Amino acid sequence: MACGRDTLAKLLSGVRTFETDVYPESAELFESLATSQSPSTLFITCADSRISPSLVTQTEPGELFIVRNVGNIVPAYGEMLGGVSSAIEYAVAALKVKNVVVCGHSNCGAMNALLDLNAPKLDALPTVRSWLRNAEAARAAMGDLKAEDAGPADIRQLAEYNVLLQLAHLRTHPAVVRALSQGALTLQGWFYDIPNGEVLILDEKTRTTRSVESVLAEMGAAEKEAV
Repeated sequence: MACGRDTLAKLLSGVRTFETDVYPESAELFESLATSQSPSTLFITCADSRISPSLVTQTEPGELFIVRNVGNIVPAYGEMLGGVSSAIEYAVAALKVKNVVVCGHSNCGAMNALLDLNAPKLDALPTVRSWLRNAEAARAAMGDLKAEDAGPADIRQLAEYNVLLQLAHLRTHPAVVRALSQGALTLQGWFYDIPNGEVLILDEKTRTTRSVESVLAEMGAAEKEAV
C-alpha cells in the first residue's frame, strides 16, 4: 500500500468494529453523553502514544477531560495563553471538575530533550524547543548534570520534577486558584512507569513518590474520620 494507507486502513477497521460491536453494547452510555458532559477529572498528560489515560485509570467515556501535549506541560498563566490555558479554564470554571491530575511518564522524549535545549537536534524543532522552556525550572533542579551523562534514573527524576513544576504552574491560573480557595478542587501529580505498568503518586511536600495503595489507604482513613 502507499505510504500510511495500511495503518489508516487498520484505524478504519477499528472504527468499523466500534460501530458494529462496541457501540451497541454501550449504546445507553453514549446516548447519555449525547448532549452534555460532566467529567470528574481534568487529566493532563504527555502526547506520547504509549499512554492511554482511560486504560490506565479504567474510566469510561465522559469521565475524563483530557489535555495532551509534549511533556505534559502547563505554562504559567499569562506566559502562553492558548490551548492548555483555555482547557484548564473551561474544565475548572465551566465543567467544575473536582480533580486535576498531571501525569508524567518513564522514558519521556521531552525530558530527554529538556536536558539540553541548545542541542543541534532541536534546531529543526524550534517550536518544541520554545515549548519545553516552560519546564526549564525542572531542568535547573538537576544541577550541573550533562545530557550525555544522564541515565534512565536521571530522566525519571527529571520527569518527576517536571510534574511537580507543572502543578505549581497550575496554581497560577485564576480558575484553579478560585476553586482551590473554595475547597472544590484537588490537584495531584502522577508518574506512570510504562514497562512495569505502575503509577506512583508524587507528594508535593516531600517531593517523593508514594504507591497508589498507600494513598488510597490514607484517603479511606480520612473518610472514616470525617463520618
